[in-house]
Order: sequence, then C-alpha cells, then structure tokens
Amino acid sequence: MMALNIMESKEWYLASYAAEGVPTTEHLKLRTVPLSLSLDSIPDAHVALQPLFISVDPYIRTRMSGSRDGLYSPQYPLNQVITAFGVGRVLRSNDDKYGEGDIVLSPFLPVAEYCLVPSGVVIRKLDPAAAGIPLPEYLSCLGIPGFAAWVGIHLLGDPKPGSNVFISAAAGGVGMVAGQLAKLKGCRVIGSTGSDAKVQLLKEEFGYDDAFNYNKEADFDAALSKYFPNGIDVYLDNVGGKMLEAVLNHVNLHARIPICGMISQYNQTWTERDGVRNLLNIVGKEVRMEGYLLGSYVDRFEEFAAEMGNYIKQGKISSKIKIYEGIERFAESIGSLFSSSNTGKVIIEVKPQPA
Repeated sequence: MMALNIMESKEWYLASYAAEGVPTTEHLKLRTVPLSLSLDSIPDAHVALQPLFISVDPYIRTRMSGSRDGLYSPQYPLNQVITAFGVGRVLRSNDDKYGEGDIVLSPFLPVAEYCLVPSGVVIRKLDPAAAGIPLPEYLSCLGIPGFAAWVGIHLLGDPKPGSNVFISAAAGGVGMVAGQLAKLKGCRVIGSTGSDAKVQLLKEEFGYDDAFNYNKEADFDAALSKYFPNGIDVYLDNVGGKMLEAVLNHVNLHARIPICGMISQYNQTWTERDGVRNLLNIVGKEVRMEGYLLGSYVDRFEEFAAEMGNYIKQGKISSKIKIYEGIERFAESIGSLFSSSNTGKVIIEVKPQPA
C-alpha cells in the first residue's frame, strides 16, 4: 500500500465566464489545494484517483460561456474544479468494484493532479495491456471524438456504398475518424480543413479521396461544385456557419446532415453568429438535418467500443493525437482547439508530482 496522507494537488477552475472569444487565463485559473488520500478519509462508494490523461474537446468551450444556448450543456460552476473526459489510476478505493492500480475511464474526471470522486462517475475499467491499445486512444478513437464520429456516420448519416460524403473540420478529432468510417462503408469522402499540410494528412494518412483548404477558398459554393459535381449525400457538420449554408446548395434528394457541432460559432454570442439563409433547400430536397448529443446514445457505447476496438487492432482506423505535457498547459490546450494549425485530438498528459 502507498503511504498517502495529505497531498498538494494542482487543479483548474473557472474564475469567470467568457461570453465571447477564446477563454484565457483571465477566465481559467490554476490553484493548489490540499487533498487527503488516506483510506479513512474516503467516503463509501468513492475512489481516489490520479488523472493520467484528460481529453480536451470543443464542447468544453460551450460550458464556459455563462449561457445555455446552442449545445445547452450545463455551465461549469464558478470557482469549482473543471471536469472532462479522462483516464485515471485508482490510488485508494472505498468501493469493492475498484482496487488500487485499476485504470479507469470517466466522463467527469477533475482537471487536477489528484482527486476524490464518487465511483458512479467511473464508466469502465480499462486493460490497455491486454487490449494492446495505448491509453490516449481511449480519449480519441475510443473516446468522445470517435463516439461522435460513429454516431454521426454509422447511426445518423448511414451512407450507402458509393455515397458522396462531406466532412468539415476533417482533420479534427471527430473528422479524422468520421472520414475513415465512411471509407470503410465504401463511400467517396471529401473533407475541408484549415491548411495545406492537413489536406495532405487527410489524403495520405486517413484515406480521404480528396480535401481542400477552406482558407484558400474565397467561394465555398464554387469549391463544393468542384469537389461534388454529383451533389452531397451525407454531410457531417462540425463547423456550421457559412460552410453549412454552402452545403445546402449542393445536397442531393434525401441527403442527411448529422450536426455534431458548430465550432466556427462557439466564440460568439448567438446574435453575432452567421445565419443560414437557404434553409428552404431542406424542404425541396427533403433533407434530414439532425443535431445530436452523445448522452442520448450512451446505450450504444459498448457496441461502438467493441467495433472501434476491432478496427484499431486491425489497423483499419488510426488517429493523430497532440499531447500537451503537464496539467499547467490546460488553458493553452483549450486555445489550440480554435487554431487552424491544430491537427487531430488534443489531450493533456497530467504528469503530477509523485505521490
């Protein structure tokens, strides 16, 4: 047993809401708090964890605005530790289901070096050695991004072989997986992304048939005419705004548009966001456009995890992960989500001081 008593633990909290723009260290603050990890201080059905990896996802931004529009996610309470999807190691347990050394997955892991949480927020134990899958992958292909891609493509988009599929933010955590899933279904897949290097990445590493740099396209309508001469059957929307408007001019009859997110709009109040002027096209083309939240599909998570795990082991799906080392870089990592230079899934490797 480890000799753990009172630990000094760094943790991030939200000091003030950021209604507009990218949250910075004016809003996000790092503090050090004392935390008792002795067994007699742990309540029933609780576990003491050492967070190892924390997932940094765009939806986190929507929980820092101070308003409940758009994704309608609960706002982070001010001055309380921020939580996120993450992987941790059990240090102490007052729950028979978990023992010291267990590696666990939780959607509500505090962004901290050490933490004490109800065991109910742990959703599964991991055995990375037996599975042969690196821990960060449980926050990428097997985490929120992969699950979002799977729901959007497999359940809602449901493209048939030969379908024309378009994916925005294609080199992001969701997009890179979504494109590979669509290719496995025999589709023609085109992506939009923010740099020439990421265009190359999509085609060479993730199997996209083609991709374009939206920063070099003055006219999205013209770009989509070029890449989709036969129209769009499925569009997985991650950005919203002007790209969504352009897509609606190129949809085929009975096209499907699963809306995973609208990252181009997250840093603005709703009155400043881009409006979509051609929604009437949805009627004429009988388009099914559907927003979705992963919480509505938790009953499918085990099915997704089994399928995705097999794809990873077979080398059919891969990911690109950007790891920020040290919990101190959490605020920096949030800002990176909105940079056109960011590629793939963003993860914090906590690396606390040894207990």
